Amino acid sequence: MVSQTMLAANLAAYQTNGVELCVAELVRYRHHTKALDLSPSANPQAQLSGSYISRIKGRGMEFDESRHYQPGDDIRAIDWRVTARTGKTHTKVFREERERPVYVLTDMSKTMQFGSEFVLKSVQAAHLAALIAWSAIERGDKLGSIGFNDEYHLETKPRNRQAAVLAVLHHLLELQNRPSNHALKRPLTGSSSSTSANSFYDACARLVRLAKPGSLVWLVSDFQQLDTATTRLLTNLSRHCEVRAAVINDPLELHLPDSVERQSLTVTDGVNNQSLVLGDKQSSQEYHHWASSRQAHIIDSLESAKVHGFAVSAGTPLLDHSLQPLRTIVQQRIA
Repeated sequence: MVSQTMLAANLAAYQTNGVELCVAELVRYRHHTKALDLSPSANPQAQLSGSYISRIKGRGMEFDESRHYQPGDDIRAIDWRVTARTGKTHTKVFREERERPVYVLTDMSKTMQFGSEFVLKSVQAAHLAALIAWSAIERGDKLGSIGFNDEYHLETKPRNRQAAVLAVLHHLLELQNRPSNHALKRPLTGSSSSTSANSFYDACARLVRLAKPGSLVWLVSDFQQLDTATTRLLTNLSRHCEVRAAVINDPLELHLPDSVERQSLTVTDGVNNQSLVLGDKQSSQEYHHWASSRQAHIIDSLESAKVHGFAVSAGTPLLDHSLQPLRTIVQQRIA
């Protein structure tokens, strides 16, 4: 547990109150883009002329113009319409894409509205999403996003320039600070049900349709809604995209606090209440077993879907983290 003095200092340094979001705390990450490496890590299958190695098969280029055919040109690129119209052989010239689309999916649902030490998980998720967004633009990538809560999602199409980041930040503010304001929100699409149990699945289904081959996809969530159907979606997505998952945890979700005296603690999700006993060895062991099983399910599901998982704690400032494999970090925290 952190001291109140250290907590106050960290909150002030990150310009946050830990519960609501403001523009300043998300914009500050534009100065920390080197803290996150967005370089491709997947095995390449084709190389573009830009700075990236891509998994896109084929030429991966957009049509630019037609010009007269020259010896050595690929006959497959002959522009037959222009050739027929002019009577002279023309070939198509393609412009190679140098930007890689980067998508960030941010979970702001009710399971993310929890925090015991530093900030809410949803606030930490927004901080990481902002860091990813600024880092993508800094590298010259195109940025797209999907942010969602239990009832609505907000979406931005891949764009470059700073305006793309500001649109993402605005959506994060909307989802966290004004969840009851429906003016800028749209119902989730992708399944027949709009219940909260399907919100993560629906967002992932939308992402599968949006993400082009070769894209980098970041999933920022606690993955409490990860089920078999959603795992299948992520498996399909990882076949043509590089998918990374930042699993947001709170320290209280991994282990009970130490207590010299035996005392009862009541926790609630807003609807149901449950009592936890601190200072009791048997209760601590049962809780440890439950937490370990839940985290193991998330780890196994992500690994089966070929998703690179990383653990991020909401109990410490984001820039104090060093992204390491999920299984190693979680095992260390639960042990």
